[in-house]
Amino acid sequence: MFKLINSEHQKELLSISEDINNSSISEIVEKIFNLIAKVREDIPPKKKISYGRYSIIKQMGLDFYELLTNKNIDVFEFANKIYENEEHDQFVRSLAVQLISIYGLEKENLDKTLSVFEKAATDNKWEARECSAGFIRKLIKEHPAEMEAWYLHNVKSSNPLMRRFTCESIRPVADNKWFLKNPNFCFSVIESLYQEKDIYPRSSAGNSLSDWARTDKERVYKIVEELVSSGNKNSYWIAYRACRNLVKKEPIRVMDLLKIDEYKYKKNIFYRNKND
Repeated sequence: MFKLINSEHQKELLSISEDINNSSISEIVEKIFNLIAKVREDIPPKKKISYGRYSIIKQMGLDFYELLTNKNIDVFEFANKIYENEEHDQFVRSLAVQLISIYGLEKENLDKTLSVFEKAATDNKWEARECSAGFIRKLIKEHPAEMEAWYLHNVKSSNPLMRRFTCESIRPVADNKWFLKNPNFCFSVIESLYQEKDIYPRSSAGNSLSDWARTDKERVYKIVEELVSSGNKNSYWIAYRACRNLVKKEPIRVMDLLKIDEYKYKKNIFYRNKND
């Protein structure tokens, strides 16, 4: 992985950690904000498209956490003060969540950490929600049993943002590749959304199934068949979206399952009759 935080950035992080006890939170937030901007500016032009602010704060959090613990700073207290203020820059707030997620790798810290993620999952700011969905993944891998129970509870939340968070954060992306050997964790969560009425968690459920179709297409085909046969319009919507990758290789099979003669997704249209 490309190293975003160089020696110059490290020195600035060290300086920030040394200033914490003698500066206000707002002053520290401003310094972190400026450093994130500096790191972003220093990314080579050819790399900028691949590395945005999320990648920066993901790497920066690891280095900053080590510096804070070396200075005997209470990481949870410090980071939570930053996160709790919605007026702070949203990516600095998200960096605070990354710090708290690292803190939560120690099992005795997990409950405190999850209390923050329950807020971040439904945060008023989209940046905090999206970044948190990525940062929680390390906790799932480290504490699978505890996190599975947490997910199965929160996927039934009355808040659609929480339901979306539970599904979005367990998609089989790079950080979640270990799920390929333990897919039941994910499917036990997603199946709670198969009749989802709200668009955001419903889209996440369909997208997640579409992702899984790349590595376990027969399981997804079976789920699609069950969703269609249920007769529920929301289930059908999820089934349709789940096929957006499958239809590229097996359009007729997909259309047979969905009982349609054409499949449309964004600008792509697949016809049963190629002459149409």
